[in-house]
Amino acid sequence: MAMREKRWRDRLEPVDRSSRSTLVALVLACATLITLDHVGGALDPARRAVGEFVGPAEDAANGVVAPFEAVPRWFHTRSSLEDRVTALKAENALLRQQVATTALDRNRLAEYDGLAATASTVRHTLVPAHVIAHGPAQSFSQTVTIDAGTAAGVHADLTVLNNDGLVGRVISATRSTATVLLLLDRDSVVGGRLGSSMEVGFLQGRGQLSGDATLDLKLLDGAFIANKGDTAVTFGSEDGAPYIAGVPIGKVTAVYSSPRETSRRVEIKPFVDFTALDLVGVAVPSGTRSDRGLVKPGQSAAKEAGR
Repeated sequence: MAMREKRWRDRLEPVDRSSRSTLVALVLACATLITLDHVGGALDPARRAVGEFVGPAEDAANGVVAPFEAVPRWFHTRSSLEDRVTALKAENALLRQQVATTALDRNRLAEYDGLAATASTVRHTLVPAHVIAHGPAQSFSQTVTIDAGTAAGVHADLTVLNNDGLVGRVISATRSTATVLLLLDRDSVVGGRLGSSMEVGFLQGRGQLSGDATLDLKLLDGAFIANKGDTAVTFGSEDGAPYIAGVPIGKVTAVYSSPRETSRRVEIKPFVDFTALDLVGVAVPSGTRSDRGLVKPGQSAAKEAGR
């Protein structure tokens, strides 16, 4: 047994001595190179030689690898640019919309102010509403639909007007909408009076909706001659239904008569432009409960519109 261990020890000792010698030689070589480099830069020529040999190889490797490294960056950059372009398109669309609606907003604000002044003039509370549809042409009736109904306090036989004058009257209502028979309809008959003389008569539409549409006024006093340019206003109904008193209707543009007629026919040009109806007000009794802001006499409608 002792003999065997001695033989193994004899075999390992030369290997251990060789490894230690190699390690010592490497340490001495490293120390020598560090000393030479620190003292006089003796290794600079060797460095340059290695750099001249290895540099082109590194450049070539970078040229091959760089396109592959750029692929992820390209996809990331492209995605970011697409997101940015999408955001800019949305922003531009919003700006274009704001520019396009500036005139509309300005006109509606002016209409709200006019409606407030009208509420004070007629001394009635108004439910503001917008015209959202016109009656079908094939029905041969002149009606519009507004976006206020019973929930807003609107019901049949209420006066509808805007900041220019009389629009018509409500003939039916649902919870959220109402149908308005326009002043121009053939079935529309309104009692009115001339402002300068207080003469009374009845105005009837001709069923036309064009910009030159007119009304016919038949005065109770057939001998009275109306003056061109005189103003016609409503003389009102009992309890203000369907028409309240004092709402401007239009002005006299012509007077027609003949020997066979027992009364003169007066032509009235309405103040309201029925081809451009938007904001209107429905006259409701004081104390009406509504799901929207009411325009009351002496109150700023523009303030209500901003709520």
